[in-house]
Amino acid sequence: MADLEARGIPTVGVATTEFIEGAAAGAKSLGIDPALVFVRHPIQDRTDDELKQLADDHFEAILALMVQE
Repeated sequence: MADLEARGIPTVGVATTEFIEGAAAGAKSLGIDPALVFVRHPIQDRTDDELKQLADDHFEAILALMVQE
């Protein structure tokens, strides 16, 4: 993500809530402040329709971070 951002490509990471602490630790160790959106865990057992709804539910938050300056 940091590489893409450095090249001017807006980036937002999406992960489940299970990875909040890991994402914070990783960002701190790399000295970055990535744009992240966390969704309810787990996702691996969700149906296609449930995943589409999850994407729809978080679309606005992701878009807002993509266009943030």
